Amino acid sequence: MKPSLLILLLLGAACVSAADAPKPKPAAYLTEAEARAAGPDYELQGEYADAGLGAQVIALGDSKFRLVLHTGGLPGAGWDKSAKTEVEGALDGAKAVFKSADGKVCGTAAGGLLTGTDAAGKAFKLIKVFRQSPTLGAKPPAGAKVLFDGSSADGWQNGKMDERKLLRCGTKSKEMIQSGTLHIEFFLPFKPLGRGQDRGNSGVYLQDRYEVQVLDSFGLKGENNECGGIYSKHRPAVNMCLPALTWQTYDIEFTSAQFDAAGMKTKDATLTVKHNGVLIHEKAPVNSTTTAAGLKEGPTPGPIQLQDHGNPIFYRNIWWLPAK
Repeated sequence: MKPSLLILLLLGAACVSAADAPKPKPAAYLTEAEARAAGPDYELQGEYADAGLGAQVIALGDSKFRLVLHTGGLPGAGWDKSAKTEVEGALDGAKAVFKSADGKVCGTAAGGLLTGTDAAGKAFKLIKVFRQSPTLGAKPPAGAKVLFDGSSADGWQNGKMDERKLLRCGTKSKEMIQSGTLHIEFFLPFKPLGRGQDRGNSGVYLQDRYEVQVLDSFGLKGENNECGGIYSKHRPAVNMCLPALTWQTYDIEFTSAQFDAAGMKTKDATLTVKHNGVLIHEKAPVNSTTTAAGLKEGPTPGPIQLQDHGNPIFYRNIWWLPAK
């Protein structure tokens, strides 16, 4: 074989190998120190507000950002649910600069401030705010069963705690549930280059049948496959997802599906869900199991599943109050 032909074959093989090689997963940061060390994205991302206007700055990685403006205030805190204004932006030094379709600068985020002009040409100056769920750290009421308090993962099938005493996703409770109320707190990684279902994905399954989605959907549309959605069934009334690396809460009232003596379903399961203290579903009927459920519908109880979807999601302060 001629040397030149051998070189061409080797180069071709290298190109095919490089094309077939799996792309590395986007980095997922679990602490503020890690996120800040990676660049200014984390500092710029977040919620900004003042009287009558709320804004969410979303870090998209590769020096890209999106600005979402809400008339009246932030979701769950004044937003009048009118159409949102969305503007794309990019990093400029230590600032995120947002430009309209005609190239005019309409917003700048830096140093805890967001300044600019709205669609009507009115100037605004918003201050960065840090919201917390009002049910964060909620104590279990009388009669509740503590499923996880950081002391042990023994109540979970193959349960694993990290060095912070947090419960890693990818486990099911040994407790089997019927109707009742669940309180659970979850923590999403900062993953700016993640997209869609790869942006901090997990899920809380009631009876291992019905999923309330867990996802970094901060600032997104609030679809039924985003945070707070009853997966593939119902979108949340409002997207209450807070920025990544913020502890968030679900408070869920669950009513089991009902079956007759012959095993035929006579009534759908229902869920009432508060996300970070805001009602996002009220007695929403779920007419079948959701995607990736571990159990088929039936009259028997089932566990709580904390889904592992390939992302480092952690949980704490989990308790269950059975219905009377």
